[in-house]
Amino acid sequence: MEDFFREHGGAVLSATFDKYCYVTVRHLPRFFDYTTELAYSKMERVNDVEQIHHPAIREAMKMLDMHEIRLTYEADLPARSGLGTSSSFAVGMLNAFYCLKGKYADKKRLADEAIYLERVLCQETGGWQDQIAASYGGLNKISFCPDGYKVLPVIISPERKQQLNDRLLLFFTGFTRFSCQVQKENAKERGNKTAQLIEMMGLVEEAEQVLTDKNKNLDEFGRLLHHTWQLKRQTGSNISTESIDASYRKGIQAGALGGKLLGAGGGGFLIFYVPPDAQARVMEAMEDLLYIPFAFETGGTSVVHYMPESYTRRISGTAP
Repeated sequence: MEDFFREHGGAVLSATFDKYCYVTVRHLPRFFDYTTELAYSKMERVNDVEQIHHPAIREAMKMLDMHEIRLTYEADLPARSGLGTSSSFAVGMLNAFYCLKGKYADKKRLADEAIYLERVLCQETGGWQDQIAASYGGLNKISFCPDGYKVLPVIISPERKQQLNDRLLLFFTGFTRFSCQVQKENAKERGNKTAQLIEMMGLVEEAEQVLTDKNKNLDEFGRLLHHTWQLKRQTGSNISTESIDASYRKGIQAGALGGKLLGAGGGGFLIFYVPPDAQARVMEAMEDLLYIPFAFETGGTSVVHYMPESYTRRISGTAP
């Protein structure tokens, strides 16, 4: 959160995995009585960018001077679930816009502009880590300071990374929420939670050392996850719910060493660190939740199909 790291600094361990959102953009042929068509969870057909209801699309089109487009969006995971779907969409959309123009934007530019789009232009409360993660991809330590941020890859062997992957079990709680709303409510209570936040920040380096030191027991990472979750729960009343707490307790009692609710809180996905010999018991304990298998990925945002299109802006008043 910017208001925190500008004063105290900040750090997160971040990983991306093999669930994606897909943004397709092309110029709309001029055969219709509308000039822009957007297909996401809703369908919008408008003749002026200012008429667009979706704030991120509207502001991104204005920011990059986009006109007369057809944009479609689909995703492997539900929106508002704590896995950075909105920021992944923002990064992917900006990447697609640049491609349509025949321009290249590097990962730093895409992350910076996605942060500016969501946090400044759209005035959505939240952190910076999701935009950076979606842009860069991979397993990273992201450090924040008054001057901005640095992305430092966490260097571990493929075997140890696979061991970590194999010990992480992901479950969908069935609850979705607007992250910015949860963040706003939690921000009201953050003033007296600085000690917990600083302690959480300090755990990042400790967790990184567990991952990178092959002589350390990887199970300690699970215990650090548990400690982090206990601290995070203290930073706002909207972080968790009775139902989520009950599910978390069941996972721990079944043998998970730790875990956390991903994202701002209030719903979404629970992740557990579970030793191999306890995974069957945890899966049984979590049978009421949807299990989501996943694998780490390293690429971040990427272009699946690149085909720039020339565009000549329509003369004002010209009929379609």
